[in-house]
Amino acid sequence: MTATSIERPFTVVSLLPRLLDTNGDAGNARVFAQRARWSGREARVVDVHTRADLPEHVDAVSIGSGTDAALLPARDALRTVLEDLRVWSNSGVPILAVGTGWELISWGIDLAGGSVIEGLGLVAGHAVPRTKRATDDIIVSSKFGRLIGFENHARDYVGAEASPLGRVLHGTGNADAPASGPQIEGLTMGEVFCTHLHGPVLARNPGLADHLLEAAFRRRSLVYSRGAVAESVDETARTARNQVALRLGQPTE
Repeated sequence: MTATSIERPFTVVSLLPRLLDTNGDAGNARVFAQRARWSGREARVVDVHTRADLPEHVDAVSIGSGTDAALLPARDALRTVLEDLRVWSNSGVPILAVGTGWELISWGIDLAGGSVIEGLGLVAGHAVPRTKRATDDIIVSSKFGRLIGFENHARDYVGAEASPLGRVLHGTGNADAPASGPQIEGLTMGEVFCTHLHGPVLARNPGLADHLLEAAFRRRSLVYSRGAVAESVDETARTARNQVALRLGQPTE
């Protein structure tokens, strides 16, 4: 590992923030960068609208969620960076995809009218229409701690059963509660993390953010530590999560 590679800024790519930021999910890229700064690293966010915008080095990737009207233009734009996404995924670059951003990197999206949008095929599974939109607070038990966010999606997700992000304690997640087996939320594949949680999810759940940052720092032979400022901010996030939990009849942390 050269001194140059160790010293270069921590670089977060925010993919298609103009098309995929309906719920403020492009803010996850800023959370990545800010927590890296609190750890003592220089950091930057690069908004990528076309492949020409890609920086030379990428340490983490954020893909937000958009409207159904943006599905086709977003999918076509993402196709131009598909090989880059594969390289990042295979080399352990953390990739966070939320909502329709997740659906677009899956096998595909079945629309309510019967048409199908082919996805990028980066992760297993596909999205299928729901009879009723899922719009509620959601609480998920995961190995990265209890995750709390807001879900707002018109489709279920099928095919993540082998490697979900976690188990639903309140809300819908990938689908309504099954007749047998756990009700699950999200999908993980290596350091690719997919979820329905908005908030942005990394701001509300710093434990998940820290896992992804630890992986990103490890790739560069660096050690990630939260820092004093992050600890203070995280306490505020914990208080906010507990307020939601209490309102929903769940225990506090």
